Amino acid sequence: MKITDVEVWKLTGAIDPVWAHDERSAAPLDSYSDYAQRSQPVSLADGRLPVVRHYVIIHTDEGIDGLYGPIVYEEQADIIVKRIKPFLIGQNPLDIERLWDQMRVDRHGRSGYFMMALSAIDCALWDLRGKYYNAPVYRLLGGPTRTQIPVYASTLGFPIEAGAAGKQAKALAGEGFTAQKWFFRHGPSGGREGKAINLRMAQEIRDALGGGSDFMLDCWMGWDVPYALDMMEQLRELRPLWLEEPLQPNQLDGYGVLQDRGGIPLAAGEHLYTRKEFKPFLDRGLLDYAQPDPDWTGGITELRKIAILAETFDVKFIPHGCTVMANLHVIASLPPSVCPYLEYLIRYQRQQNHFHINKLVPVDGFLPLPDQPGLGIELDESAILSKMVYS
Repeated sequence: MKITDVEVWKLTGAIDPVWAHDERSAAPLDSYSDYAQRSQPVSLADGRLPVVRHYVIIHTDEGIDGLYGPIVYEEQADIIVKRIKPFLIGQNPLDIERLWDQMRVDRHGRSGYFMMALSAIDCALWDLRGKYYNAPVYRLLGGPTRTQIPVYASTLGFPIEAGAAGKQAKALAGEGFTAQKWFFRHGPSGGREGKAINLRMAQEIRDALGGGSDFMLDCWMGWDVPYALDMMEQLRELRPLWLEEPLQPNQLDGYGVLQDRGGIPLAAGEHLYTRKEFKPFLDRGLLDYAQPDPDWTGGITELRKIAILAETFDVKFIPHGCTVMANLHVIASLPPSVCPYLEYLIRYQRQQNHFHINKLVPVDGFLPLPDQPGLGIELDESAILSKMVYS
């Protein structure tokens, strides 16, 4: 079997604005006061929220195609078509390990948009492999350890003003979610007022959930060491399961300070590329939870290797949830003790699922495993308003 073509489709659609991605988290650029005041823009067309996503399709001479998406960044599409496609034509798509290794040796292929493009290709190759062997990908990875995967509710986009966060937290618990992650809006530039808002939100969520549910807190690289230490001292009594990405990913010494003095488990990794960038964090004992994203860190091939590395260091492995399908298959192949949860961004996944027939929606806090060959992604033609093919 040989690869005959690689395409990237740009699909456009529209959804009900109730799923608009409204509230944003703290961000590194918030250190500049003019940026810190900006809210998350929501653009509506004819009363609906536009959705634009990209998908990669790998064609073969045996009529078996590999499909993966959505891919969010247009830069990935350009690299796939202009840089990676010429290499793939004529290759055997079942040789995933060799293809992964050869694609990454581009001089800029170890991280950034190139690795993100490679990640999409890798996931599409796994989808093709599953279809070739007529089996779900999790069976090719060793078989399922469970029939359904527990999900934690990731709340990016939900309002966090006084009263709103607690009310939503109770509602999500009532839907069966036994764990939730909430996002801080403010960092050091927010001053005392911003810090008070952060602390009020965290206290409100703990009060709403009581002691029966896990909750996690995400800083999205928006803090510095002194701010994080002060916040951790005040958050400690709330017993969050983890504090996520308080610092930027290259601040290993800073993570060391927080691990030594903060007293709250640390999580990070969505902005780390491949196991090579995870290893220094693990060698120094900086993480309690490893969170690679398959769409960015190297696809399913690399995600599985990072999981094994994390288990070796007794670090929990809970991938970042930009998309769900690749994570679902990898997590299903791992012991629950290694990966206890799958991240599910409640609002964002409504957009990510928009073009799919099989829309993955948790029921009572769990996602069932798909039984279709490959990853189980099928496009819903009725949801597509327009399609552009990159060339």
